[in-house]
Amino acid sequence: MPRKLRMGMVGGGRGAFIGAVHRMAAALDGEIELVAGAFSSNPRKSKLSGKDFYLDPKRVYKSYEDMIMKEKALPADKRIDFVSIVTPNHVHYGPAKMALENGFHVICDKPLCFSMKEARDLQRLVKESKQIFALTHNYTGYPMVKEAKDMVKTGKLGKIRKIVVEYPQGWLSTRLEQTNQKQAAWRTDPKKSGIAGAMGDIGTHAENLAEYISGLKIKEVCADITAIVKGRRLDDDGNVLLRFSNGARGVLIASQICAGEENSLNIRVYGEKAGLEWHQMEPNTLLVKWLDKPIEIVRTGGGALCEAAQAATRIPAGHPEGYLEAFATTYKNFAKCIQAKIDRKKVDSIYKDFPTVKDGVRGMQFIETVIKSGKSKQKWIKMPKT
Repeated sequence: MPRKLRMGMVGGGRGAFIGAVHRMAAALDGEIELVAGAFSSNPRKSKLSGKDFYLDPKRVYKSYEDMIMKEKALPADKRIDFVSIVTPNHVHYGPAKMALENGFHVICDKPLCFSMKEARDLQRLVKESKQIFALTHNYTGYPMVKEAKDMVKTGKLGKIRKIVVEYPQGWLSTRLEQTNQKQAAWRTDPKKSGIAGAMGDIGTHAENLAEYISGLKIKEVCADITAIVKGRRLDDDGNVLLRFSNGARGVLIASQICAGEENSLNIRVYGEKAGLEWHQMEPNTLLVKWLDKPIEIVRTGGGALCEAAQAATRIPAGHPEGYLEAFATTYKNFAKCIQAKIDRKKVDSIYKDFPTVKDGVRGMQFIETVIKSGKSKQKWIKMPKT
């Protein structure tokens, strides 16, 4: 009998922003239910958070280790199907590793982990365990992003020549981390964030979006990486020149000190025949700029969109879909693949379209390469092959 998949969450308790986003996204399509969790490194806070979510107190745990081992001991028709990890970067690897080793699928927030060593180990564990692993590069879930990808793939733009991707924010224009603001504090702490600040937090989103839409790989980077705010320990601004695998050139900007900016992720991709433009803050519109005819405006829910764009669309044209729906598309596709595995059925290829551990390793390679370039006198640095 069909049933909802059972989710156990690590992190995301009281006061956490991204945990709430994951819970809403997971629940949106009615295929997943939250049944267990270790919501904080503070056992009392974890228990209180579980109460907020109306969970059985017996399935609210003091640690992720406790959750994984006790859930594993439950009968197959009761235990969780997968673990959702919504912690800061330095607490991704431990629960992901333990979940995979104990037979649970994993969905994890980005970037994949704290270091390249951890990333390679998780890639190995995913392969050996044969569990399904998803990474929430949620911007790939927008219908118009999928439409853009399809236009490139089907040759409508011709050979890709140039890609410009930008992610400016303004929330770290001051030294917010000194006010004990939780999100700012861990993101600017090298012990929790890793070797990168803005480049790890939002630069990886820009990198992932550029490679996802274009189908190309970044081959080399030349980076100017800076901590603009005095006293900040990690970068808050970065400007990167890109060379892609087909010879295309590009520019990537990721900054958190652009005063007044919100989440202005945008991308422009130019081919021999046409260019396209998409803005995350106006996500239901894709502009297609033809060489020999007027600009075309493509909208979510209308016209003959590609299959992937249609599958990511939930409501009729003119009813705005946004961030939560895009996030939910990753959860939906991930869930469809798990359900097919449980039922021992072949999953429709449309549902295999979500970021995986490979994308996570790619993101960690990007972080390491741009930081290396930023510090080096030899500015053009090659990206490793995934």
